[in-house]
Amino acid sequence: MNTTSNKRLLALDVMRGITIAGMILVNNPGSWGHAYAPLKHAQWNGLTPTDLVFPFFMFIMGISTYISLKKYNFTFSTPAALKIIKRTIVIFLIGIALNWFALLCYTHNPLPFEQIRILGVMQRLALCYGASALIALLLKHKYIPYLIVVLLVGYFIILITGNGFAYNETNILSIVDRAVLGQAHIYGGQILDPEGLLSTISAIAHVLIGFCAGKLLMEVKDIHEKLERLFLIGTILTFAGFLLSYGSPICKKVWSPSFVLVTCGLGSSFLALLVWIIDIKGYKNWSRFFESFGVNPLFIYVLADILAITLAVIPMTYQGEATSLHGYIYSALLQPVFGDKGGSLVFALLFVLLNWAIGYILYKKKIYIKI
Repeated sequence: MNTTSNKRLLALDVMRGITIAGMILVNNPGSWGHAYAPLKHAQWNGLTPTDLVFPFFMFIMGISTYISLKKYNFTFSTPAALKIIKRTIVIFLIGIALNWFALLCYTHNPLPFEQIRILGVMQRLALCYGASALIALLLKHKYIPYLIVVLLVGYFIILITGNGFAYNETNILSIVDRAVLGQAHIYGGQILDPEGLLSTISAIAHVLIGFCAGKLLMEVKDIHEKLERLFLIGTILTFAGFLLSYGSPICKKVWSPSFVLVTCGLGSSFLALLVWIIDIKGYKNWSRFFESFGVNPLFIYVLADILAITLAVIPMTYQGEATSLHGYIYSALLQPVFGDKGGSLVFALLFVLLNWAIGYILYKKKIYIKI
């Protein structure tokens, strides 16, 4: 019988690596105006492949939270709580630091606090990890599914009564973000922050779904039973999400309940597919590339942000006009060869390879940078 006991599923690290590589790919096109449609976010309602990478990572984070808290026997203690709170604060501050670094480079103002974005991807990860981990230590696990339902239903009520599915300033999410954070501290001066305050409610439920999936996955040893459970979770959540989308549109920017269910369902099914390919069939050679991302995921994501900002601010000149090193590589080297959209994609792929090369060195030297 093929079993796994204390051995960690390789598919977990590979999926984590795929999502980090995907996040870097879609965040760094050669030209935003010439990116292929699947590599763009849906403008409002709807779902593109790009809209899946971040929620997939959060789903995996929920599973990893279950695995990491197992050593505490899921018992609340001061040392465990302090470790969770410390990690939450560190990840949140790294997100703030990235936003500060970007403004510093673009505006040359060392103290751009009146403009700095307060929330973001790293901040969402921090808040959802911290809340989910503490809930897992404080609440009996049999009650967590009920809490997930309460969070999603409560958030849906907020959306439906607060015009939360409208893309305008009457949206309750926009009102709260502008009132608490201030317009200057919202991403790109948009109507609402895509990682805003109220949508954190459903994002926490998202990670808790991953936590419950981790529990169902790790409490059995038979690899085939793990596979069956993942496919079952994926099928139920995906169908439930699409059915609910008739009343609750799938929308990443508000992190709607249907978006949570569909992306968690697809994430579970994708992980099941990877378990079947890697851990059951043993086709592992192709996955080595993504392992380099998966063992140091947050470090590589932060590194990619820093490198992207740096490339965007190094001044260059092309055809007598000022541009950046990013713009020069795209316009002078890639666009003439591969065309507008092809050059944009090639730039993104080369940027992923650059980050992979750094991650691969760390992977080969067994250097694991925990954030």
